[in-house]
Amino acid sequence: MNRELLARARGGDGQAFAELVAPYRRELHVHCYRMLGSAQDAEDALQETLLAAWQGLGSFEERATVRTWLYRIATSRCLNARRSASRRPKAGSPTGLDLPEPSGLGEVVWLQPYPDQFLEDIPVVTGGPEARYEAREAVSLAFITAVQLLPARQRAVLILRDVLGYSTREVGAMLETTEQATASALKRARATLRREVGPSGHPLPAPAPNSPAEQRLVAEFTRAYETADVQRLIAVLTDDVKLVMPPWPFQYLGRDLAARFHTAVTFREGRTYRLVPTRANGQPAFALYTKDPHAQALHANGLMVLTLAGDYISALTRFDNEVLPTFGLARSLPS
Repeated sequence: MNRELLARARGGDGQAFAELVAPYRRELHVHCYRMLGSAQDAEDALQETLLAAWQGLGSFEERATVRTWLYRIATSRCLNARRSASRRPKAGSPTGLDLPEPSGLGEVVWLQPYPDQFLEDIPVVTGGPEARYEAREAVSLAFITAVQLLPARQRAVLILRDVLGYSTREVGAMLETTEQATASALKRARATLRREVGPSGHPLPAPAPNSPAEQRLVAEFTRAYETADVQRLIAVLTDDVKLVMPPWPFQYLGRDLAARFHTAVTFREGRTYRLVPTRANGQPAFALYTKDPHAQALHANGLMVLTLAGDYISALTRFDNEVLPTFGLARSLPS
């Protein structure tokens, strides 16, 4: 702990406070994202956390590290978060599209992707000896989706304990509850995650980021999408592929439904796309652009995140244009 910075900050030095918390800003943002499932909400929660820390610096008793103290505040702010109604799209049926009958409805519709650029400069291992999840796994869309199904306090316990590696005693202190209650909440949270994502996610591990295997699969997906070749697209999907489109609640499971959806909706009337690559949640992603028939321009048509399993794609998650600014992506391009 930098006691000189802490003393200056306590004396009202704003620059000293900024330096004191600077090493933790990025990882706190990721923590808030895991808790809330939204990069926008995470930014709001982070700003509230830093304001509360600045205002409460005088009461910091140094019984824990500055990092642990900040995580305690951030977790409290996330638990108390009331997401803006204006920011949350209404889930429902899109108009003007002849959608195939879905396999079912998803429970998590308020979900946003997280740009990989926000993960830069964060230590690969942020958890302590108690951590059960690797950093990459703990930011994947599958993990983020699954933890959103947990009650808020179970979510906090699982992230603090199994992702960040705090002990049960430390987590109990941070949440102002007993070790017994913390252990019970953790047991229930782990059971839910095992049910939702299995003990280790998909049985086939994803290729390493930016590896030749990942690049080959991404290139094949890009060619299929940009040429509106449904059969070529289906050939790179797993048999149990999942297609979801937050905030729409619909889920399409399996190759057959994926083929029907892309034929009827994605590539309808000969529509083709230009794909601009990016990365989200440690996974390959693309901004989708379609040609404007009345102007020399391409207009954004959402962001697609690919979940890979071995040599195939096991999930396609499409988000609407609202998420593009977070990735620094334009809503239109010259054709």
